[in-house]
Amino acid sequence: MKKSEIEERTTELVMPIIEEGGFELWDVEYVKEGPDFIIRVYADKEGGIGIDDCVAISRKLSDKLDEDDFIKEAYILEVSSPGLTRPLKKDKDFERSIGRLVEIKLYSAVNGSKEFEAELKGFDEKTVTVASEEETITIERSNISSIRLAFVE
Repeated sequence: MKKSEIEERTTELVMPIIEEGGFELWDVEYVKEGPDFIIRVYADKEGGIGIDDCVAISRKLSDKLDEDDFIKEAYILEVSSPGLTRPLKKDKDFERSIGRLVEIKLYSAVNGSKEFEAELKGFDEKTVTVASEEETITIERSNISSIRLAFVE
C-alpha cells in the first residue's frame, strides 16, 4: 500500500473521532524514520489541545487501526498538536494564517534571500504573497521548501 493511501485511510478512520471530540484535524503523515514506520496525527482545537486529548484520540484510533488492519509493516502511532510553529500545507492552513507572521525557506533565492520572515498576505494555487516592512513579494509555491508559522513571544 502506498504512503498516500495509508494517509488517506488513516484520515478516514480518525475523522469521526476528531469530529466527535470537537477537534480539528491538521494533518496525517506516514513516514519512515530510521528503522521505524510512524503514523503521525496532528490535531488541534480552540484554546489548544492537551495531552489527555491526544491520548483519547490515540486510543480510539489505535483500536480502529487494529480492526481495519490495512498496514503491513509494524508502526508507531503518534498523536500530537501541530505546535506553535506549525507548517502550512493545505489551502485551509494558509487561509487561517493570513495576517500572521510566517517563516519561509526557499529552494532558490528571491531578491537575494532564501529565507524570509514576513506577514502572510495571500495565496493562490501557484503563489504565496508575504509582506515585510520593506517590501511585498509573491513567491512561487513550487519554490517553497517549507513555510510555517513564526514563533512570536
